[in-house]
Amino acid sequence: MARRNDHSHQEIREMALDNVKLFLNEHSHHELSLRKLAKSIGYVPSTLVNIFGSYNLLLLRSIAQTLDELMLQISQGIENSATPEEALKAIAYCYYDFAQQQPNRWKLVFQHNMNGEALPEWQENRINQMMSILERMIFTINSTTTHEDIVETSRVIWAGVHGITLLSLDDLLFSATPIDGHKLIDNLLLNYINQWKLH
Repeated sequence: MARRNDHSHQEIREMALDNVKLFLNEHSHHELSLRKLAKSIGYVPSTLVNIFGSYNLLLLRSIAQTLDELMLQISQGIENSATPEEALKAIAYCYYDFAQQQPNRWKLVFQHNMNGEALPEWQENRINQMMSILERMIFTINSTTTHEDIVETSRVIWAGVHGITLLSLDDLLFSATPIDGHKLIDNLLLNYINQWKLH
């Protein structure tokens, strides 16, 4: 077991979050515990609680890292897009591809429960940033509609892409032949955006 002064709080923080990532490369977050994580870095659970505030907040910091990585990929996808429609597809593809590459980290984002604790502002800001990007792309495609319609449309598209992503991950599309998730996303966006332009 490491001594109290072997590492700074920042170093322990980074070690813990790095080990969460490593664990989730092979296992579900349901198999992880505060005690198991603390042991993996040579500290006692109370040390991590002292640094992060709680196990819930520790996991939330890991989720924040996941969202930051996803946002970076989304930003790059948007930069490489020539039209708002291409940018919207890039956002959806990034979302889907990240989940395929990091399924356990992606699932933790949506399965984590704060158990009654308030969501910290720093996490709310991340979520709002992602939704704002989606809303901005939709507004660019049809700028004549109301803000309420833009918000509603963004959530419909997000829900559709999320559903495709989740069902693909869990192999619940119930098809005798493999289905390309990108093609499902293309179908969703093509039909919905064409209708949105006429809205």
